[in-house]
Amino acid sequence: MSGDLDADDPRPFVAEVVRGTPTEEELAAAIVVVGEAYEREVADATAADDTPRSRWELSARGLRTPLNRTAGWHGFTG
Repeated sequence: MSGDLDADDPRPFVAEVVRGTPTEEELAAAIVVVGEAYEREVADATAADDTPRSRWELSARGLRTPLNRTAGWHGFTG
């Protein structure tokens, strides 16, 4: 599948001029400015991987040890 794009590969950029006749330098400058604004927006919109734990999570603890599921019914001496 050579036509598929990877997630890390940049997508092709298509610019359509609807008014005026910009020079190649003006188009290049516009593409750089829009590209940097897009990268900044993506960086701001992405949540941090190491989210801090809340006070509840820090103070909460298990009420009992987990059940031993391998013991089966023979472990019951009731």
